[in-house]
Amino acid sequence: MNDSHTHLDSCEAPNAELVAAAERAGVTRILTVGTDAASCRSALAAAERFPQVYAAVGRHPSSAAGFDDADLAELEAFAAHPRCVAIGETGLDYYRDHAPREDQRRAFEAQIELARATGKPLVIHTRAADDDTLALLDERAGGLRVILTCFSMASRVRDCLAHESWWLSFAGNSSYPSAGDLREAALRVPSDRLLVETDAPYLSPQPLRGRPNEPANVVLTAQALATERRVSYAELERAVDANAAALFGW
Repeated sequence: MNDSHTHLDSCEAPNAELVAAAERAGVTRILTVGTDAASCRSALAAAERFPQVYAAVGRHPSSAAGFDDADLAELEAFAAHPRCVAIGETGLDYYRDHAPREDQRRAFEAQIELARATGKPLVIHTRAADDDTLALLDERAGGLRVILTCFSMASRVRDCLAHESWWLSFAGNSSYPSAGDLREAALRVPSDRLLVETDAPYLSPQPLRGRPNEPANVVLTAQALATERRVSYAELERAVDANAAALFGW
């Protein structure tokens, strides 16, 4: 199993403990995601230290205030690191509006072009901004491999699946009793377009809800999805491992 999206630097335990616990749970690959300059550096450092860990580098929409050419140049340098396998997470977040929407869009557009220039997949965050996020991807991201992290657009799953180079990644919130719409969406995703993640330390799966999340817990989300899709855990594990390996080259 793999955790295709986590934030090691935001978790409470040291990285070595998180990686060891994940390994004991059968999680052999972890993608840790940068959201600003400091967390990108931390992600790359973790990827250098642990062979199981790889990094994505990006500027989260909530950290996009004032995004300029210097910020882009810094991201370009991060993206050139041999342990960086994806760009983002980027996108639009109108729920909290921590950054002006114009800055969010500018950072988003720049990272779309960085993904195109590097040939690396693009990791998308969207919250309360589905229409604008999808419109911008439709407008600018043609031909790119796109990962919709912590998939939340249950009502737009058909639109997302219409793009053959988009992957949908489900986190622990898909196991919550109130998330029937997400589970229904997960049933519609072809096995070769499915990913599973923790988004740790957030969104612990239902059995651990209310506690800090960590990469080892991706197994619980995968088990819940396998049950929902009426396949064995081993079958789902093979599918999501193959998808992640093809996307990230690990």
